[in-house]
Amino acid sequence: MTTLTFSQAFNELAGRLQKVIVGKSAQIEKTLVCLLAGGHLLLEDMPGVGKTTLASALSASIGGVFSRIQFTADLLPSDIIGSRIYRRQTEQFEFVKGPVFANVLLADELNRAPPKTQSALLQAMNDFMVSVEKHQFELARPFMVIATQNPKGFHGTYPLPESQRDRFMMRVTLGYPSELEEFEILKIHHGKLQEKICESFLTIEQVTTAQAEARCVAMAEPVMKYISRMICAIRSHDEVELPVSPRGSIALMNAAQALAYIRGKTYVSIDMVKEIAPEVLAHRIGLRGVSSLSAEGARNEWLVGEILQRVPVE
Repeated sequence: MTTLTFSQAFNELAGRLQKVIVGKSAQIEKTLVCLLAGGHLLLEDMPGVGKTTLASALSASIGGVFSRIQFTADLLPSDIIGSRIYRRQTEQFEFVKGPVFANVLLADELNRAPPKTQSALLQAMNDFMVSVEKHQFELARPFMVIATQNPKGFHGTYPLPESQRDRFMMRVTLGYPSELEEFEILKIHHGKLQEKICESFLTIEQVTTAQAEARCVAMAEPVMKYISRMICAIRSHDEVELPVSPRGSIALMNAAQALAYIRGKTYVSIDMVKEIAPEVLAHRIGLRGVSSLSAEGARNEWLVGEILQRVPVE
């Protein structure tokens, strides 16, 4: 596919998803950007606003293998990765793969599991492989984790460790619908039973090809220098205790390339970097005097917005 035709295909896919998640076109576009950039997505919001529905619809629309894990307090790392079991017939141990071996993994309510269980995803999200005892197992490509997270303060939730948050390329919040959007949702669901929310639209091969092409979108050195100045400004800010890592700056570059690719552009502009920066950077920042439970909130987004206004465009 050319950049233009794939851009059109993604726009059509976005339109299909908008029939499932009403009134969230911006969030849907950023979700597709994360997929195209080869990253992992963290959906955080109140229960019932469509986080799981969006994740399920996206995974169904690209085909491939889909797995869903409902995270609970008693979930074990082996429930995610898999485990070795002894077969009496062969008198040997055999590794039984867990649900992480998929193209799209929906980690529902990720922060209801303790940090020990959450950490089972770290290697998979970063290296696209898992280690069991002395053996390593490659994951399928593309591999994307879409995790939903309940907001801070909900009963039975654990804060995501900093290393876990940093492996999510983007964090997107859906928010409640407006009055008109609420009315449209009621009309869609009136008189209907539960239906299949989406059908396969793109193939895994098309997604993989598009991901490779998106990485080749041109980014001029002045744009890269702008990203460097922004990251350094965050690190030197007085309120920042945990700054953005180099993984975050690379994620911002790749996300901006994917945004340009989806929109049919052949290069990345600074405006595109500014547009996608809050979703890529805000959840990676830890503020002084703020607990880890609330470190992913509006103050982080405000800080990124302040930096965007202060950093000069040269």
